[in-house]
Amino acid sequence: MLTSKQRAYLRGLASTEDAIFQIGKNGINDNLITQVNDALKARELIKLSVLETAPVAPLEAAQSLAEVCHAEVVTTIGSKLVLFRRNPQDPKIELPKAKKK
Repeated sequence: MLTSKQRAYLRGLASTEDAIFQIGKNGINDNLITQVNDALKARELIKLSVLETAPVAPLEAAQSLAEVCHAEVVTTIGSKLVLFRRNPQDPKIELPKAKKK
């Protein structure tokens, strides 16, 4: 589970990235899920865009992709969504530490 500080950090990193996938009229299919899983393993943080022709809303797409890919929804802004999943073998992104309670 991401803290708000970690989420803000990841949002900042994602703001300079381009969307690497588009969700179009075919919606979320097995091919897209495979590609998203591979990209999350390689990059940890990915941005997708949802086209107007897509049968799902960006928030809906983010939640269902996060669920099937075991990722975290960082943010959805307009038609863009950002997902994060730590790669346990080869972490690329160093998250700010969560504060101890």
